[in-house]
Amino acid sequence: MSDAYDYFRAHAIAAVRKARALPPGRTKQKQRTVARVYHLLSREAALAPNVHHLNDFRAARRLERQIGR
Repeated sequence: MSDAYDYFRAHAIAAVRKARALPPGRTKQKQRTVARVYHLLSREAALAPNVHHLNDFRAARRLERQIGR
């Protein structure tokens, strides 16, 4: 396993836990989408390390910060 896989996987798990704690609604749907993005990034990073995933990761982090507001 690569470090990127572990990093993305940890973010995916944290995002899922955060989504489960939210009440039903639009915010929960957005948080679940963020968790899915992290999960997909971790799966891709497990196959082959790639620097191009960082842009997708940063976009997901920005969206997650916007949800928290």
